[in-house]
Amino acid sequence: MNIVPQEHIDEYTAKGWWGTETLSDRVRANASARGDVTAFVNESVRLDWKTFDDLADRIAAHLMREGLSAGQRIGVLLEDGPLVHATYVGAERAGVVVVGLGGRAGDRELQYLLTRTDAVSLVSRAQHRGDDMEARAQRLAVPGLTWLGIDEDLPPASEADRIEMQARRIGPNELFLLNSTSGTTGMPKLVTQFQNRWFFYLQLAQRAANLTPDDVFMSVVPAPFGFGLWTAHFIPTLLGAPTVVMSKFDATEALRMIERERVTVLAAVSTQFLLMLNSPEMGNLDLSSLRAMFTGGEAVPYEKAAAFEERTGAAVLQFFGSNETGGFSGTTLADTRERRLTSAGRVLPEMNVRLFDDDGNDVTATGGPAQPGGHGPAMCAGYFDDDAANAELYTADGDMLMGDYVTIDEEGYLTVVGRKSDFIIRGGKNISAPAVEAEVAQHPSIDLAAAIAAPDEVFGERVLVVVTLVPGASATLADINAMLAERGVTREMFPEYLAIVDEMPIASGGKIAKSALKDQVADLVARAETTINAASPVR
Repeated sequence: MNIVPQEHIDEYTAKGWWGTETLSDRVRANASARGDVTAFVNESVRLDWKTFDDLADRIAAHLMREGLSAGQRIGVLLEDGPLVHATYVGAERAGVVVVGLGGRAGDRELQYLLTRTDAVSLVSRAQHRGDDMEARAQRLAVPGLTWLGIDEDLPPASEADRIEMQARRIGPNELFLLNSTSGTTGMPKLVTQFQNRWFFYLQLAQRAANLTPDDVFMSVVPAPFGFGLWTAHFIPTLLGAPTVVMSKFDATEALRMIERERVTVLAAVSTQFLLMLNSPEMGNLDLSSLRAMFTGGEAVPYEKAAAFEERTGAAVLQFFGSNETGGFSGTTLADTRERRLTSAGRVLPEMNVRLFDDDGNDVTATGGPAQPGGHGPAMCAGYFDDDAANAELYTADGDMLMGDYVTIDEEGYLTVVGRKSDFIIRGGKNISAPAVEAEVAQHPSIDLAAAIAAPDEVFGERVLVVVTLVPGASATLADINAMLAERGVTREMFPEYLAIVDEMPIASGGKIAKSALKDQVADLVARAETTINAASPVR
């Protein structure tokens, strides 16, 4: 069943933005026309298109033989690599909807996502990051959930299996994947993904970077999320080009793989390319194959991005958008360095971008600063089964909003100038400050807690928690994080700085005056207890 309005399907198809193919169709075509060309490669595995197509069939057959019905949902928890992409394609062929799970998700987040989506199986290898997954599935205690093991050695698909796949396959405007995005309540919201929005993204990416099937892509962004979906799962496959992925990001190893595979197009959040820039191997490797890098998810530091361009010869490009909206604006190879690194590019005409004040009035003519909203072929279909969240996501007349303040100049260039939502953006990951506060406040020694962003040269921002203590009590950062681990909180939410103060600044409404704390952030960081490790992983 299509999850987008038929009038949008008709309009966007007529304009050539959407089509009738699916990613599975393209994989089949690549296997036929470019069967011996590399499809996916990571540190230890290389699959050509023919082998990748066959693996997707094996996975589809495995899912059907295990009794999964078309339309049912499965949680997929796999490290980045050829297998996770083959599993997404196999699920598409079996008519099964994927719930994309982040590799570092804690038990509470997994339990919430799997329960929220009525997932019937948790699909993974037998071991994930040292954890026995069959036992973990039982530990999650999600009603009706079973564990389903998967690997590269599944039995072949039969002709009867392939006939059944044709009857069950998911169409380009149907729900094929649910992935999570940060929610202010602490639990993520679920974004409804259909394929045609990412087919349109191919047109945007080609316009930005002149992409061809001869490019070699490398995406070090986790597969389940929007940035990872378009840079690793969709764009290279639609072009029939190779994709280099990593099971776990390491800056030096990423540089070595760029040299080894002669990567031409890199996709990385700002933190990741900064870690590459700081690697001692940066000047010792031949990175001359690189010609473009897509980045974003957080502020792009001008000097560092310019240094990356000088060291590699790759132009730094970015889109402004979100998992929900897709792109609202984007930079291209035709833009000057100044435009590419100080703005988020020109607004995309297909996305009908407008600006809104805090009362919801259209103030596009002023140029902002204001909150951007828009509608068009890159948008998702809203949040899954969440009327309250959708009411905040959309304007009354159907534009989808983003949680930033931006300006748009007379030439159509968009610049982000502030943040409406209370998020800390660490290494491209949105972390809800209220959610961190709610978790930290569970510690028996904590009276009040406020989470704010501590600036960081590599990660952009890190999580600083400011607390007052219950009289006579004590607490350390290690104590707090041990409690969060015991509660199954996802690791990205763990504070990295702890500042204990005698009293909190309080606003007139009785709430903690975060603006006052943010004014004191340098002093708070200087005297905070910290667990900062410069080599701490991005994901």
